[in-house]
Amino acid sequence: MGKTGLFFGSFNPVHIGHFAIAGYMKEFSDLDEIWFVVSPQNPLKLKSSLLSDRDRLYLVDLAIGEREGLRSSDIEFNRPSPSYTIDTMALLTEKHPDRKFVLVMGEDNLYTLHKWKNAEELVRRFPIYVYPRPDTEKVKNEQLEAILGKASIKWVKAPLMQISGTFIRNGIRKGKDMSYYLNPAVWNYIREMHFYE
Repeated sequence: MGKTGLFFGSFNPVHIGHFAIAGYMKEFSDLDEIWFVVSPQNPLKLKSSLLSDRDRLYLVDLAIGEREGLRSSDIEFNRPSPSYTIDTMALLTEKHPDRKFVLVMGEDNLYTLHKWKNAEELVRRFPIYVYPRPDTEKVKNEQLEAILGKASIKWVKAPLMQISGTFIRNGIRKGKDMSYYLNPAVWNYIREMHFYE
């Protein structure tokens, strides 16, 4: 049975930091595949700060190109909003019984698990592969400790990259050349479409 890491995010836009993590997970852990699960637009976020669902998915596909073992997923686009990780992972398990799914997340997200829907069921059903995030502060919380105590957590020493979508969007808005941080096809399309300007 193949093992697939699910990498959730808004990917607004997808950048080299995301690919450094995904590539490291694929090459240096026991995961066969990494799926970029693009999160749908949050109605509470300003449209100007978040590209449409389809545009962000298209940018992920451009960045993946012909790379084997990486793919995008729009599974959450047609789900009720807000979408919950446990529901998405349960649906994917149902649709792909031949695959074992693993949740890939940053260390910062790990320490928010007590706020997630059905967190205890999530950690019981799915292993979590965690990559380090600089300056993450672990909160003291009994509920969180109980959840983490039941979780199957694998720490993966992926490279630390302090690049964010906010940094890239702000740079583009200021007229900076942000091509250093993006796949060339992604950068060219962003320029062509005048995204984030």
